[in-house]
Amino acid sequence: MIPKKGNFSKLWGLEPSTVFLNHGSFGAAPIAVLEEQTRIRNEMEEDPVYFVEKKMNDLWQKSILELSKFLNADPEGMVFVTNATMGVNTILRSLKLSPGDEIIVPDHAYQACRNAIDFVTERSGARTVIVPVPFRVGDESEIIDSILSAVSDRTVLAMIDTVSSPTGIRMPFEILVLELQNKGVDVLVDAAHGPGIVPLDIRKLNPAYITGNCHKWLCTPKGSAFLHIREDKREEVNPLNIGHGYSSDLPPAEKFRFEFDWSGTRDPSPWLCIPFSIGYIGSQIEGGWDEIMRNNRNMALYGRGLLCDALDIIPPTPDCMVSSMSSVEFPWSGDVHPPSPDGDPLHNLLFDEYRIQVPIISWPIHNAKYIRISAHIYNSKEEFEYLSETLKSVLRR
Repeated sequence: MIPKKGNFSKLWGLEPSTVFLNHGSFGAAPIAVLEEQTRIRNEMEEDPVYFVEKKMNDLWQKSILELSKFLNADPEGMVFVTNATMGVNTILRSLKLSPGDEIIVPDHAYQACRNAIDFVTERSGARTVIVPVPFRVGDESEIIDSILSAVSDRTVLAMIDTVSSPTGIRMPFEILVLELQNKGVDVLVDAAHGPGIVPLDIRKLNPAYITGNCHKWLCTPKGSAFLHIREDKREEVNPLNIGHGYSSDLPPAEKFRFEFDWSGTRDPSPWLCIPFSIGYIGSQIEGGWDEIMRNNRNMALYGRGLLCDALDIIPPTPDCMVSSMSSVEFPWSGDVHPPSPDGDPLHNLLFDEYRIQVPIISWPIHNAKYIRISAHIYNSKEEFEYLSETLKSVLRR
């Protein structure tokens, strides 16, 4: 029997017969946010030329300012990209690497971003330095020490996650950014799981670069993300799509804005929904986004505890390394291979027979499989209890 949903589930159009515990993969936009997107699209299509020429710039800048306020970021360095992977690629493809230069990346990084690093280092003769970080750690210092010890006099960049996508670990990114940049290493923060899942203060953090998705935890429509570039780095970075702005004679700050804001025709509605989504979701709970993140984290901790009991394991990390998402190892013998296009057999079983949408992540780097849960305000404790009891039943087979 499908368990009851959370109190806020009525705000989303998620399939009622599915136990949806995978907000972390692609997010999910509430009905009202999708209606706002439709309103914007309809307004645009009434007269696309008038909308682009007379309306869009003001709406675009409003989104830039609202997101910058939410993240305490310098709006002059805030630009929009389609997703965090695009943000990572934008920075990496703008670097002027020399043979022997090194880019540090922990082995918990998202594979697409790892691939992007390999792409630029292989072409330039630079070197990708993959830092082994254990999944089970007793303290944040184990991760910090592992990454800092990989720095050499040839290290030019480190890519650090806020929350690791495959392993669900909340990285001690605040300390790492500070320590790495004190060593003269620029940091690219991959905050794909950033806005709305962990507190972010970009002015205080002050990384050279940070990119993150809005369509995950801020629940905007798919294809809305940001890239923030520190002032001293802006003239060194170009968008992936070179357009009209490249040949302009504008002053540097205006040229930077022109290049990124107008890179060709695209649907602006996902980004234009950012102010509405921040305000709408933040108004659902007293205390706003701080309370939402606290509630979601507590729900994820509750779910992790149930999974550990069901699988007869101890929690892999301290509670401080859990956000609204968490992973534990799933018992597995033998080698672990990259994900199949047909999907993981356990994932398919949980969905096909029990209607549970939860990822089983094959991670050959660790020769392990992780079951990763996500919690948002539409989830209920009963849904995580249902997953736990289902896993016990599956393991008895």
